[in-house]
Parts: sequence; C-alpha cells; structure tokens
Amino acid sequence: DMIAADAVTDAKQSLSGAAKAWVNFQGDGTVAIRDNFNVSSITDNNTGDYTVNFTTALANANYCISGMAMNSNNFIAINSSTNPATSSVRVSVRNYDGSGEDGNYVCVAIHGD
Repeated sequence: DMIAADAVTDAKQSLSGAAKAWVNFQGDGTVAIRDNFNVSSITDNNTGDYTVNFTTALANANYCISGMAMNSNNFIAINSSTNPATSSVRVSVRNYDGSGEDGNYVCVAIHGD
C-alpha cells in the first residue's frame, strides 16, 4: 500500500494526499482552538471573519480550502477581500442572507502542496 509506505518515510505534512493544515475552533465568545494540525493561531477580524494562521507555510497559495460551521443556517466562505496566502487564509462564516455570524463550531481544512 503506497500510503502506508509513505507514512513510514514521510513527515505528516509532506504525506501525499494528507491535509497540510486543519483546525477545529470555537468562533463565538473568546475564539479558541479545540484541535489542529499546522495552525498556530486564529485571528478574530470581525463578526464571522477569521484568519487561520499556519505554523509552517505552504509551498504555494494554490491550495483547496474546505470547511463547515455550526449554528442555525451557516456556511463557510473564503473572505472575498483577501487572497489565500502561503502563511494564512481568511475565512468567513455567513448566514444564507450573506450576513456574518460567529460560528460556535468552525472547522477548516487545507489540501495542497
């Protein structure tokens, strides 16, 4: 099995197909990371607007961002005012009407080089 062989020789972050960073955090009240891989901190920019800061920068900014947030009618969106960077990505928790809302349970995963 190629993945098993890679896992023995490669560090987690260079393992082919593995998430390069992920985080589960509380986004309402005092923002707090529950668990993570390769995330140093979360910056609370505004209501439902966060920056996920990476511990180790990614090779380039052409990565895939996926996520989810739990409240009543929320979804995760990439903040349209900033482009992904190798050292961080800005994400927003939005209601279906487009307004921002702090998510009590926010998860973001990054896949790329």
